[in-house]
Amino acid sequence: MTSARDRELHDDVDLRSELEAAVQTRKELGEGYESELVDSFLGKVEQRIDATVDKRVRRQLAEQQMVIARGGRPAAAQGEASGPGVAFGLAALSLVLAIPLSAIAATQAGVSGLLLCWGGIVGVNACYVAHGALRRGGGGGKRERDEDWV
Repeated sequence: MTSARDRELHDDVDLRSELEAAVQTRKELGEGYESELVDSFLGKVEQRIDATVDKRVRRQLAEQQMVIARGGRPAAAQGEASGPGVAFGLAALSLVLAIPLSAIAATQAGVSGLLLCWGGIVGVNACYVAHGALRRGGGGGKRERDEDWV
């Protein structure tokens, strides 16, 4: 089964004819002009890729402008601070910072300082989880203005 991208390249008669012409020219001229022929063909492929990327970017921008015009939020703004990468980063940072903070708190204030320190770390992580639940619409009542949390 071929992908849409493979079909586009396979069906692109111009690019295919350019490749065939480059191969034929290489056969006629020999190895002496091979690098120039390859560079020329790759330049044409690069132009084709640039045109395809430009078309996709324009399409995405137009879609985002339509969403904004209809009063919605662009997809990038909706998912900025969510996802497993951010959650993992916060968890890892919490654990890394917990080591020196725990040592300082235990040294300066004893067990009560250590408990207060860990309570703060747990509180930060709990706020992040609660924030995610509010943005997804869960956790009781949904806030009317999610933008306050962005």
